[in-house]
Amino acid sequence: MASALCSLPSVFQSECDKLKRVALRSHMVFLRQLAGLCIAIALFVIWALPAQALDYPPPLSYSNAELTGKDFSRQILRAAEFSNANMEQVNFTDADLRGAIMSASVMTQANLHGADLSIAMVDQVKMTGADLSDAVLQEALLLRTIFTGVDITGADFSDAILDGAQVKELCQRASGINSKTGIATRESLGCQ
Repeated sequence: MASALCSLPSVFQSECDKLKRVALRSHMVFLRQLAGLCIAIALFVIWALPAQALDYPPPLSYSNAELTGKDFSRQILRAAEFSNANMEQVNFTDADLRGAIMSASVMTQANLHGADLSIAMVDQVKMTGADLSDAVLQEALLLRTIFTGVDITGADFSDAILDGAQVKELCQRASGINSKTGIATRESLGCQ
């Protein structure tokens, strides 16, 4: 319509100029919105997607593995999977095992001295004779785990999920204070 008016005599020149300005403004608003959308998409692709890939690497999986006698001391094994693994005499001294899954594994005589097992799933695990001294087991799931002959000196069980029989058994030998959290083992278990 603007081009038809502009081809007419100069009487309509002022109307023609107004229409051109309105059309140009509308076009500029559209281009700004389109540019904003493109920038938002580019920023999402550049920053958000690679960050997710870097922040959440796939967990290490040792499920169903034969790991007898392996040395994992001082290693970062966050969210690693050890379900149904044979970990007899494994060394996890000072290892970072936060969020690890160790369900239904055998950890007879394993060394977990100073290990951080916070929010780990350590349910139905046979820990006969294991060393949990100075370990951190805050908010760990420990139901149906066997603690026969386990050294828990200085271990922190704060907010761990244990059944009454387990707590009673562990309180009989609970002593010491955890060097990392400053929490007494008896206090963390709620011993009377």
